[in-house]
Amino acid sequence: MASEPPSNASQDSQATPLGIYDRPQYDAITSIELVAIALSVLWLLIAVIFFVVVPDGSRPDFDGLRFLITMLAIFMPVGMIWVAATAARSNRVMREESARLQAAIDGIRQSYVALQQRAALSTDVTVAKKLDEIAAAAKKTETALATFSTRRDRSRPPTPVAAPTGEDVDQGLLALGTPVEVLAPPLPVDDFVRALNFPETAEDEAGFAALRRALRDRKTAQIVQASQDVLTLLSQDGIYMDDLRPDMARPEVWRQFAQGARGRAIASLGGVHDRSSLALSAGRMKQDPIFRDAAHHFLRLFDRMFAEFETTASDADISALSDTRTARAFMLLGRVAGTFD
Repeated sequence: MASEPPSNASQDSQATPLGIYDRPQYDAITSIELVAIALSVLWLLIAVIFFVVVPDGSRPDFDGLRFLITMLAIFMPVGMIWVAATAARSNRVMREESARLQAAIDGIRQSYVALQQRAALSTDVTVAKKLDEIAAAAKKTETALATFSTRRDRSRPPTPVAAPTGEDVDQGLLALGTPVEVLAPPLPVDDFVRALNFPETAEDEAGFAALRRALRDRKTAQIVQASQDVLTLLSQDGIYMDDLRPDMARPEVWRQFAQGARGRAIASLGGVHDRSSLALSAGRMKQDPIFRDAAHHFLRLFDRMFAEFETTASDADISALSDTRTARAFMLLGRVAGTFD
């Protein structure tokens, strides 16, 4: 059987530039050293012939200075030869190291380009996968925002609010152009308070029934929707009304608020003292215009709603309303907005 051609991976591994991973090795004796040795031997032979082979009569008497000069004349050229040889060898080594360094740089550049190309090839698949994940996350987010984000322990999604049926309210015959809320019976206080507190769990059928009845009242539906919006926005920062333990104000203080008192006279209404919740809400109030608009809209609607509610509510009704999640959101945002300063 014919051998299978090498794969691209093996070709890439074989194509790794030389000089990147191997240790540099140099020859002990090169042509430079051979030339230096030859020149040294040649010079020594000439010196020996000149000082030894010449006739005896031509040699002068021994003189130390002359002997020293003679030694310098013999060995200094040899030293100069080897100095030149060493410089030439160093120059050669530097050229080889420069070539190795250039090969290493080329290899790194090729590896980087190959990595970028592989990343570009996988980008299309990765981007498509990320888009699918983002779409799925957005769908889950929309589903979560449709629920009431007021509790941490939500094991199942809340039951969707059903359309009003004949069991919930008796609807009479309407004259032409008469609004539905005019002929509808007034919303009981218990249902109003329960709606502002929102259903406790997904199985809270009484809470959802009260919420459905409250949403059919136009004014109540406005404050419920505004409360749901701010509770959802607060939950995005991990702020849940069930985690807050505010100091409850007396009903007479709430009545002063309904009658127009502001500032220190109603300071006890700002009973929320959780520093992290206050800091997160204050920071988002300054930086997030959507949150700021939703908070101010909620505070205006709560002010208007409570002014109407106080005229017919008993102290027990006011105490019950002040313990709802909507009232706790009002205490928190009211402190952030400076309502109680």
